[in-house]
Amino acid sequence: MCIAMETRVWNGVLMIAVSLLALFNVSAFAAEEGEKVLTLDHSNFTDTVSKHNFIVVEFYAPWCGHCKALAPEYEKAASILSSHDPPIVLAKFDANDDANRELASQYEIQGFPTIKILRNGGKNVQEYKGPREADGIVDYLKKQVGPPSAEIKSVEDAANLGDEKKIYVVGVFQKFSGEEFESFMTLAEKLRADYDFSHTLDAKLLPRGESVNKPTLRLLKPFDELFVDFHDFQVDAMEKFIEEATIPLLTIFNSDPSNHPFVNKFFESPNAKAMLFVNFSKELGVFQSNYKDVAVLYKGKGISFLLGDLEASQGAFQYFGLTEDQAPLLLIQTSDGQKYLKANIEPDQIAPWLKDYTDGQVKPFIRSEPIPEVNNEPVKVVVTDSLQDMVFNSGKNVLLEFYAPWCGHCKQLAPILDEVAISFENDADVMIAKLDATANDVPVDTFDVQGYPTLYFRSARGNLLSYDGDRTKEDIIDFIQKNRDKSAQAESAKPESTKSEAVKEDPPKDEL
Repeated sequence: MCIAMETRVWNGVLMIAVSLLALFNVSAFAAEEGEKVLTLDHSNFTDTVSKHNFIVVEFYAPWCGHCKALAPEYEKAASILSSHDPPIVLAKFDANDDANRELASQYEIQGFPTIKILRNGGKNVQEYKGPREADGIVDYLKKQVGPPSAEIKSVEDAANLGDEKKIYVVGVFQKFSGEEFESFMTLAEKLRADYDFSHTLDAKLLPRGESVNKPTLRLLKPFDELFVDFHDFQVDAMEKFIEEATIPLLTIFNSDPSNHPFVNKFFESPNAKAMLFVNFSKELGVFQSNYKDVAVLYKGKGISFLLGDLEASQGAFQYFGLTEDQAPLLLIQTSDGQKYLKANIEPDQIAPWLKDYTDGQVKPFIRSEPIPEVNNEPVKVVVTDSLQDMVFNSGKNVLLEFYAPWCGHCKQLAPILDEVAISFENDADVMIAKLDATANDVPVDTFDVQGYPTLYFRSARGNLLSYDGDRTKEDIIDFIQKNRDKSAQAESAKPESTKSEAVKEDPPKDEL
């Protein structure tokens, strides 16, 4: 199955995952001659991971452009890290291979490339969140194999904390022992892939803030208030504090790579996401102040705010089905996938429109391709605007494929579905259809589309099933025959009062 790309993929914001394996006998594996990156597959992956305390693996697809761009940098990093003491081995795993798909699913691979750091024989799994060029990969991974937190003993040790584009977590203690210190080190180990941790006995060495007289967790950040202190050393409480405090009041999305970690955090937040896209070179000044005032007004009310440069946001516009002539544009996406938008918005319209949204006065925006004027191919084309009529209200047994035009597995399945459709061309009760899920919104309360292709079957009376069988003509036809409702056309032609209860009681989730 081709993996579905989430919102984070757009415009280079996708986090790249890099893989490392601690030293082992590489002669047992099939790395090509001259390559430092180790090749793993379903036959050796589990055994390899179980033998090592530190393993990081890149899950890739051969057709993925981002993977191809990463490959030479990854190989260069692998060559450098092979000389590290102890050697650090980079590995790759083809998650697009059918034989490897089950294992990739276990690691919840939702985009390519994804690189995960596996510790303690695979018991602890972390995302790689470092750079994607060789030197950056090397520096990041060397830190990952060292202590989770570095001690600050002098002003020189604290000099790196002056980087105004990064977040640092510092523990200030009277002694490096006791419950608070142990909890801090547990947190540092847990979140080391996300943040740089340090600890010190003297808060005066830190570049910001005042001295403290009790154990303190100090967060240094390059936005809003420049530092904030926290004193509850329960691991869960510290983690929640960090996650909330490291999301800017107003996240900036432009071509500056230093902003990308904050953009990733923005999209990982469970809050509703308000995104204002404007031309930074012409309109930033007139919008930013007004928009930030609105963000302050809604702080703590379940909405996160992002201000995006129109030039840097082309991927976002493509993902959401928007056009540049709609900018300046304010878009809100909720946790359940609903979208609301205001095109060509003026600065003084932001606050009133958001109030209308929070009051439930704004209708959702639903992306759909135009309904085809001609739809006479064996496999019928469905779009969001025709989904209700063609699938839910058609009175037919419908096999519906959710696909992506770029997906290799979808291309392989296409002629098979054509053959299935042709085999049912004289059966008015059965329809084979497809929907481009990259150009149409999918009702998330009805269909769970995590990758491409995804197949669903809806019987004439409303029974909805996912299809996970073999992708052969014979297997698909057999599945349809076993799960279809007979005489669908006759049933659908009956008056509403005489139809079966199953038809009248179609679950609300089938509605768009």
